[in-house]
Amino acid sequence: MPNNNDVISPEILVIIITATVIGTIARIISIKLDYRQYPNYPNGYLIHIVTGALAAGIGAFIIPALMEKEFTAVTFLALAIQHFREVRKIERESLMDLEGEEFTKRGNAYIDGISKIFEARNYIVFLVSFSTALTIQLIQHFLEVDFWIQVASGSIVGFIIYYLLKRFTSRQKVRDIATVTEGKMEIKGSDLYVNGNFVSHLMGREEAKDWFLNDGIAAVIKPNEEHYLIPLLNGGQRQAIIFEVTRRLGQKKLYSVQDPGKGTIVIAVVPIIKNFDLLKETILLTPILETVKKNPELLNTTLGANK
Repeated sequence: MPNNNDVISPEILVIIITATVIGTIARIISIKLDYRQYPNYPNGYLIHIVTGALAAGIGAFIIPALMEKEFTAVTFLALAIQHFREVRKIERESLMDLEGEEFTKRGNAYIDGISKIFEARNYIVFLVSFSTALTIQLIQHFLEVDFWIQVASGSIVGFIIYYLLKRFTSRQKVRDIATVTEGKMEIKGSDLYVNGNFVSHLMGREEAKDWFLNDGIAAVIKPNEEHYLIPLLNGGQRQAIIFEVTRRLGQKKLYSVQDPGKGTIVIAVVPIIKNFDLLKETILLTPILETVKKNPELLNTTLGANK
C-alpha cells in the first residue's frame, strides 16, 4: 500500500492543475497569427504552446513546494529563467537564418524586438500561473469554500494579472504616432518624384517609367508631431516598415526616401499585389521597436500638444 505521505492531496492538485491550465490558456491567447505569419501554423503554434505550458507548470509548482517546505525547489526559478532565455535565443537565431529568404530583411532591431517579446510572454505565463496558485492557496487557508469557488477565484485573478501584464507590455504602432496618405507619382526626365519629393534618378528606360506609373503605388508617412519624426527616421524602424510592406504585398521594385525638411518619409513600391489600402494598413500596424523607445519622451503622445 502506498504511504499517504507520498500521495498528493486534493488541495494541492487543485492548485497545480488550475494554475497550469490558466497559464497555458494565457499563452494560447497571446499567440496571434496575423498577416505577418509568425509564429507560423502549425509548428510555431505547437512550439510556443508547449514552452508556455512548461512555464505555467513551473509557476504552478512554486506554491505547493513552499507549502511542503521544499525550499530547494525554488531553484526551479533559476531553471525557468534559463529556459526563457533559451527561447529568446532560439527565436533570434531562427529569424536570423531566414533573413536571406524574404523580399527584404527584417533587420537586427526588429529581430531583437520579436525575440524579446517571446521571452517576455513566457514570463507573463509564469506570473499568471503563480498568481493563480497563490490565490487558491490563500482561499484554501483562510476560507472554507467550495472547490469550484477556489478554481473560479484563482482563474479570475490569473486573467486579471494577464490583462494587466499585457497592457503593460503592449507596443505602440506607427498608427499611434503618424498618418499615411497616398502619394502621387510623376516622372521628370529620368527622375521619379512622389508629391514633389525626389525618390530616384533610375527611371531612364521607358520600361521603368511605365512600370512605376502603371503598376507602382506610393505612401507618404507623416508624423502627428514633429518629435515623432525621430523614431520614424530610425534605421531599424524604417527597415521594419519596409519588411512588413514587402512581406504582405510582395515586391518587384522598391524605394524608400526621407525628407526631414518636410517631415515625411516616402515609400514607393511596385508590388505584386497593387492595393494602397493594404499598403496603408500594413504601415500603420507596424510596431514601434524597443530600440526606438529608449527615450520615453519620443513617444509621449501629449508632449507636442503641451508645447
